[in-house]
Amino acid sequence: MNGSWLDRNRNLVFVSLFFIAAGGAGIFYSRQPAQSAVEIRPVEEATATAVPPPSPSPTPAPVRVYVTGAVVNSDVYFLSAGSIIKDAIAAAGGFTPEADRERINQALELQDQQQIHVPRQDEENAPPPVQGGLSQAEPNSNQGSGNNQAAPGAGGLININTATVEQLDSLPSIGPAIAQRIIDYRENVGGFKVVEQITEVSGIGDATLAKIKDLITVE
Repeated sequence: MNGSWLDRNRNLVFVSLFFIAAGGAGIFYSRQPAQSAVEIRPVEEATATAVPPPSPSPTPAPVRVYVTGAVVNSDVYFLSAGSIIKDAIAAAGGFTPEADRERINQALELQDQQQIHVPRQDEENAPPPVQGGLSQAEPNSNQGSGNNQAAPGAGGLININTATVEQLDSLPSIGPAIAQRIIDYRENVGGFKVVEQITEVSGIGDATLAKIKDLITVE
């Protein structure tokens, strides 16, 4: 009897099950959180003009110096820009025992193509500790008697009436302090008349005059 009822009401059962399933699905989706809309934006176009990378700064050229005198290895050395005489002496192996260290200003900055001569103790007729390079050929210091150019005198001699502190310091037995005294003296008296007058500067005696007499001039 049951089978006969199911056969007679098969369509009714299917329709009821369909509405029950549809209602359940509607209740399920109604309880889901609302989805936010996805906004699609166009990709911005690249800037038409590209910014060039910064140019690298040029590397300063090394300075070439010839180190001679009372050093372990006398030779030409290539040192970085901004090096000082102390660096050149170190590159040459340092001082030898007979070096007269106080007669050379190790703090002076090196210039390209200079010769650095480390004098020996009691060395006679020693060349100037610093020769050549920009400091001699193109002096750029304004120290001294007020002249804009303090060039050496005739024949490569250092004119003590116009020389800078650096030029005077390159002379044997003349350090920065005595070099400044020479400049102060010539400003006070109006210049040197003869080279022998330099002995009137404090710290310069006959022994020092004998060492520098052939290297200086008043012309």
